[in-house]
Amino acid sequence: MIFTLGVLFLIFSCTPKQQEPEKDEATIKQDQRMEWWRDARFGMFIHWGLYAEPAGEWNGKQVPGISEWIMARAPISVKDYEKIAENFNPVKYDAEAWVKLAKQAGMKYIVITSKHHDGFAMFHSKASKYNIVDATPFDRDPLKELADACEKNGIRLGFYYSQAQDWHEPGGTYFNIEQGEPHWDPDLVREPLMNYINEKAVPQVKEILENYNGLDILWWDTPRGMTEEAAQVLQDVADEYPDMLTNNRLYRPWPGDFTTPEQHVPPTGLDYDWEVCMTMNTSWGYKWYDENWKSSESLIQMLVDIASKGGNLLLNVGPTAEGLIPDSSVVRLKQIGLWMQQNGESIYGTNASPFFKLPWGRCTTKEMGAGTLLYLHVFDWPKNGVLRVPGLKTRIKDVFLLSNPNQKFAWKFEDDDLLIHAPSVIFDPVNTVVVLK
Repeated sequence: MIFTLGVLFLIFSCTPKQQEPEKDEATIKQDQRMEWWRDARFGMFIHWGLYAEPAGEWNGKQVPGISEWIMARAPISVKDYEKIAENFNPVKYDAEAWVKLAKQAGMKYIVITSKHHDGFAMFHSKASKYNIVDATPFDRDPLKELADACEKNGIRLGFYYSQAQDWHEPGGTYFNIEQGEPHWDPDLVREPLMNYINEKAVPQVKEILENYNGLDILWWDTPRGMTEEAAQVLQDVADEYPDMLTNNRLYRPWPGDFTTPEQHVPPTGLDYDWEVCMTMNTSWGYKWYDENWKSSESLIQMLVDIASKGGNLLLNVGPTAEGLIPDSSVVRLKQIGLWMQQNGESIYGTNASPFFKLPWGRCTTKEMGAGTLLYLHVFDWPKNGVLRVPGLKTRIKDVFLLSNPNQKFAWKFEDDDLLIHAPSVIFDPVNTVVVLK
């Protein structure tokens, strides 16, 4: 067992250890449902739709904000936006290539937009002709191809579905509906929300749950203007698939199986399952002039930071209208993959760090029989070559480099800290992982 020392430990070290309460049947069942997701730690988010065609530009002008919101931000009428579909023809789309790239990056699951707020379905839907097969020259169902490729390559699959906001439908909600503002398109005659829910949302959700090899995740989004009645109708459909996971965005409040911090990493871990969804640049959907890319180094360290707090990272790509993942995303994913090939063990199936704060990096843990592995993620090696692990009292069996287990480290205890002496080796400039057994 590994114990971290601190004031509380000193105070309570002589008191009897309280046993953790036994889990009830519902908790045990939930743990079993979440096991694969908790082990995965890393997934790919894909934002792809008609908005990839204008790619952040309308009538020769760059539209501020994220590209998938261009219909609302430009703003564009329903009829004018529908015309985009006439030219949307992603002939370079290759589902197998996408899945293999995710796998190469070390990702264990994929979540893709089946329908975003613009109301356009990226799958063949009988509930609405406003879909990629019936409304575009592209006579294929890309999500069916993706589902098949995921099944072939052992990647879990989830579909994002915008259940409330649907800017194309008279009964769908929109971003300013809760403030009592009208839809920007005066020609869109409004209808009750439940008309849209019963006639489009419920039938389409049933389609994606029934026709794509069985989804592992149903990812709701932005419940603006949503009602509890509408949420319960959709929840009843999802409940027919008890092994499928759902997030917390169906309604406010609505628990789901995990919560979804967006574009930020919580300063500390959360007391429940959580997944950070994050872009590599600024926009979720493809935006041709968005060059504000995060470095591979920062993305790797972000993944480690999240895992060290017990969360997952869902890292986004925004494919082009041709169906290609941008080169800048591909380069970063491959660089992350190179690091994961050597160090993935320190991410998959790990638990949160026992340390409050480490000045040189992060820590993930893994229980191994009667012992524990500490994965020390060193972002910055101390200049004196000595790595100080604070407040650690344990029986040490081995200390070695994860990428080269034959590379051992000397160590000693000093003032209740463990000191690890760095040998003369070349360390990873992004993140060197030292294993403490």
